[in-house]
Amino acid sequence: MRIRTAAVLAGAAALLCAMTPAFAGASAPDPNSLVAVAGSLNVAAVPGVLPFGTTPDSTPETVSFVLRGHNMNVLADKVTKGLDNFLTVSQFADQYGSSPDSIKDLQHYLTGFGIVSQVYPDRLVVVASGTAGQFNAALVTKQNTFWVPGFEGTARQAGVKGQIVHGNVAPPQLPYRLAVNVQAILGLTNYSPMTTNMARSSAVVAKYAKPSGLAANDCVALTGLSSDCNLPSDFAARYGLTSVANRTNGAGQTIGIVTLAALDPGAPQYFWNNIANVSDTGRTVTVTNVDGGPGAPSEAAGSSETDLDVEQSGALAPGANVVVYQAPNTDYGFVDAFFTAASQNIASSVSASWGQSETVVAASVASGFESPNYLAAFDEAYLELAAQGQSAFVSAGDAGAFDASRDLQTTNLSVDTPSSSPYVTAAGGTTLPWSATLGGGAATVQVTSERAWGWDYLWAPIATLYGVTVPDVAPSFVVGGGGGFSSYYPAPSYQRGVSGTNVYNGVNYLQPTAVQNVYGLNLPTSWNIDPTGPVVSGTATGRAMPDVSTNADPETGYLVYAPSFVGAGGTALQGGYGGTSFVAPQLNGTAALIDAALGHRVGFWNPLMYRAATKHDSPFTPLQQVGTSNDNVFYTGTPGAVFNPSTGLGTPNFAALVRAFKN
Repeated sequence: MRIRTAAVLAGAAALLCAMTPAFAGASAPDPNSLVAVAGSLNVAAVPGVLPFGTTPDSTPETVSFVLRGHNMNVLADKVTKGLDNFLTVSQFADQYGSSPDSIKDLQHYLTGFGIVSQVYPDRLVVVASGTAGQFNAALVTKQNTFWVPGFEGTARQAGVKGQIVHGNVAPPQLPYRLAVNVQAILGLTNYSPMTTNMARSSAVVAKYAKPSGLAANDCVALTGLSSDCNLPSDFAARYGLTSVANRTNGAGQTIGIVTLAALDPGAPQYFWNNIANVSDTGRTVTVTNVDGGPGAPSEAAGSSETDLDVEQSGALAPGANVVVYQAPNTDYGFVDAFFTAASQNIASSVSASWGQSETVVAASVASGFESPNYLAAFDEAYLELAAQGQSAFVSAGDAGAFDASRDLQTTNLSVDTPSSSPYVTAAGGTTLPWSATLGGGAATVQVTSERAWGWDYLWAPIATLYGVTVPDVAPSFVVGGGGGFSSYYPAPSYQRGVSGTNVYNGVNYLQPTAVQNVYGLNLPTSWNIDPTGPVVSGTATGRAMPDVSTNADPETGYLVYAPSFVGAGGTALQGGYGGTSFVAPQLNGTAALIDAALGHRVGFWNPLMYRAATKHDSPFTPLQQVGTSNDNVFYTGTPGAVFNPSTGLGTPNFAALVRAFKN
């Protein structure tokens, strides 16, 4: 069975070579001749878009020029093999940044059009501020205003709202001498496409069941909630972190949170002091607004995501400071937030819990809605983080093996970005043991041991409860820990030779069918559903993910305190939340403890983790049972292997991982 469509691969081809100079192999044109640069264009080609006319010239805009670093392929090879020594920002800029002369030339050019710009210390980003008219003139393009339709989230997950945006309808151009040094131009559209990887307990379970068998704590007594309500301390106890926390509280470390919604002021401090029972005395929480910030806190924008990121990571490392890099929900905002964290080099570890499927990125590129070098821009930021010893964790998604079913509503196997980058640790999800009865005993749910998170275990009970069939239920509950194989990235060196990274078993409930043209790609949009879930096997190429997994199922999930819930008609303290949104910040807080315990930065975890996982005393418990009791709505275990694409290397024992990192 093939795991990727040829159309997706074709749409991704430009990104596979994104770190190669755009003009390599071609005869150099005149230095002052205009050439196109990778930048979003042709917004009008996206189906459902309604044009509203020309964007007023006075419209203020922020545009990021992501520059081509020197020797980035060499750095990528070093990072995936593991680094022994880390660089300062200035050392990174000298070795890998763009040349000062080329940057000055670009800035001088922009100044001629009245555009103000600033250079990041790493010499990889020039952020420019001006108006639509000024950028149209400087980049020889045109921008129009459009209505872009939104889509509803599935199974109580976040969707994307419809919005009025500006976007260019012709590719941006620069003189060749400048264009050759520019990786991507981001910001000519202000479309907000990213969603959080945060999930809520199924409405059916929340209505009919009170879960049992959760880790013991006083959350239910404290809140009166009948749903699950784990705390960060439960995470620490389950995954061997308590012994590390007994040695250090993370003092001297700084946790970086990259997010696209504003933090609710005071929320993390209330959570730490009143819910998680940890003190925030002596630590700081600093908010850094990137590219002007995301606006005021609101649940519609996703502020609860930012709240939980700070709450979870900070509760695990109560001595660590926290810096929140909050940016607009745009392509340039997301990329610049990572570059800001890298250029400041304050945080020893960084996490993010927002993303898009690789398929929607490929479709956006194919339809001219996004720069073909969009993911390459993230990669440069991640390579800098790794070179400086900053660990990076990104959530792997919450739609199981079918990540694009959530944002593009296609049914092909797909993974989430930017966690599919081989230069970050992709955070996957599991379900803890629990049981429940639905409808007064009409149906039961029983999970007997920790397994890959996939809500296919709810399909039969819900079908029984409502007197329908599994095929009636399944399409609305394609939810679980993201995992699979990247269509953009080849297998990194740390995965080569690790058993399970290029083969798979899959539970074939959902069989993609009905191929249609979607935003320029031929993709399946429906399923044939086999409720028996036959197991199929195959081989695969590409970066395999996730890398590591912990509890992410909202049915065995966590408490969140978010004042923005109140503005949306709820209470500030709620339980029954999960998603790989929790795993990434939990790993972030864990990294702060580990760095403090070892007395130095560990840096990029993956080369060290995969090496340790192949040893006889692996710090991971691989979840390798095969079949419907352990899958992420497709991928399941591979007996005897080190890795599987439903849970990666498995669940960690952090006490053992500290020893592995030390050695």
